[in-house]
Formats: sequence, C-alpha cells, structure tokens
Amino acid sequence: MDEVGLGGSCHWCTEAIFLSVKGVIDVKQGWISSLGEATAFSEAILLRYNPEIISLKQLIAIHLHTHSCTSNHTMREKYRSAVYVTDEGQIDDVRQIISELQSDFEQPIITRALKINEFKLNKPEYLDYYYSNPSRGFCENIINPKLKVLLDKFSKLADRDKIGDI
Repeated sequence: MDEVGLGGSCHWCTEAIFLSVKGVIDVKQGWISSLGEATAFSEAILLRYNPEIISLKQLIAIHLHTHSCTSNHTMREKYRSAVYVTDEGQIDDVRQIISELQSDFEQPIITRALKINEFKLNKPEYLDYYYSNPSRGFCENIINPKLKVLLDKFSKLADRDKIGDI
C-alpha cells in the first residue's frame, strides 16, 4: 500500500470523498504540517491506497476537482491546497501530475507538492464525520455536492455501494 496526504478543503469533506473511492484502504482525518514555508498545521487527510486499483494521478485528479484548487482565498492557511508525500523524491512526480492536470482548469492550480512533517489525528467524535450521520446540514449542503462531483466526473472510481443515493 502507498500513502499520501491531501489538503485544501475541510477535512470532513476530504475524508468523505476519499472514503468513497475504490482502492482507498484507510483514511485518517486531522492536520498535517510540512517543512519550510508550510510548517503550520492545516486541515487534511492521510490515506493509504492500493496502486493496483487506483493511481496517484487518479487520486490527485479527484482531489483537484473536489476542492477549490485554483482559489487562493483568505482561509488557505487553515485549508492549504496540497498533496503531501512521505518521500522527498515523490515531490517532482506530484508536480508533474499537477502540471498534466492543469488543462482541466481555466485558472492556474495553486496546489503544492509538500513533504509530510507531522500528522495529528482529529478527535474521535469527528472521525468518519460524513458517514456517521450524512443527514447533518453540513453534510447535505457542503459534502454532498462534492460527492456528486466524484460521481459525475469519476464514476468508475466512486464506490457507489458506499455513497448510495445523494
């Protein structure tokens, strides 16, 4: 299994999306810090996936399409748009994938490739936020539209058994 971190949206949203993707084995929701300019913790997930079922490029494509990867809004410190890797050598691979996916977007992608420094798991009561109670207002109003993007753009990768009807 391979591991990658993803941030850019609220971690409840990102967790729900990637818990709904085939080939994703495990999702941990919390905060990630990096080295250098991105040392502050930012909401993110850490996931393990089976590269024989889903590629890193497919994961990054889903990530870019399900959060505001071109918006440098004022909340970027809390919601840093990033792909976090465990090995410094993976940074160039992630940058190349992001560059290849740029043609999907009109505006420049601001998502960065960063090395994971530290991960902090969220409190137990906030884990599996969406699937523990999908009828919450936040889930219906914020997360469901993102899951619809997953279903519309990446239907072959979406776990329809898990998502159900939204």
